[in-house]
Amino acid sequence: MRLSTDQLIFWQYGFLKLNATIVYTWGLMLVLAVGAKLITRGLATEMTISRWQCALEIIVTSMKKQIEEVGLRRPVKYLGFVGTLFLFIALANIFTIFPGYEPPTGSLSTTTALAICVFVAVPLYGIEERGLRGYLKSYVEPTIIMLPFNIMGEFSRTLALAVRLFGNMMSGTMILSILFIVTPFFFPTVMSALGLLTGMVQAYIFSILALVYIAAATGTGNSEADKKAS
Repeated sequence: MRLSTDQLIFWQYGFLKLNATIVYTWGLMLVLAVGAKLITRGLATEMTISRWQCALEIIVTSMKKQIEEVGLRRPVKYLGFVGTLFLFIALANIFTIFPGYEPPTGSLSTTTALAICVFVAVPLYGIEERGLRGYLKSYVEPTIIMLPFNIMGEFSRTLALAVRLFGNMMSGTMILSILFIVTPFFFPTVMSALGLLTGMVQAYIFSILALVYIAAATGTGNSEADKKAS
């Protein structure tokens, strides 16, 4: 039994390895890129639109509303980044319906890469919204004593994002593999459906946490709270 897709090697030459994590990750990226191109190529601006475009607009509007509810004032600005995170994690788990496929999110290297994306995006959005001086000032609030704790918090939450997603995805895959060996008929089918649901929940949680961190970095959530208080 494999604990990670890193252990499934398709090609190796010396220290160079092409494992399932790399293949499935780039495959998902290709599917997302091609899918986005095909879905958006026939969009119309008239009053009458297709059912497909109507469904697509409902999904995008719902995502924008969710971003606004976190406290970010301009949801379009963050939609591309957070939406891509959500779609990648969700699609990685949806494809588990295909035999032989293993989600790359079951590899710590993949989840770490996703967490690093959030780690880099948070200060970039924060600096863009508040300026470099304003963002760096947040590390010493309410007092300079908080500086080392705030810095450690940046790294610890990135590690927590990676480990949380990796643990949940790997445990689901292992349970499903065991059930396939013990009861190879009805039970694994039910667990596969449950695994899909779990994957969607994890994609949602990961995206929401990314939004919360961005909102904290940009100071948007605080400003919204101040407006309501006044």
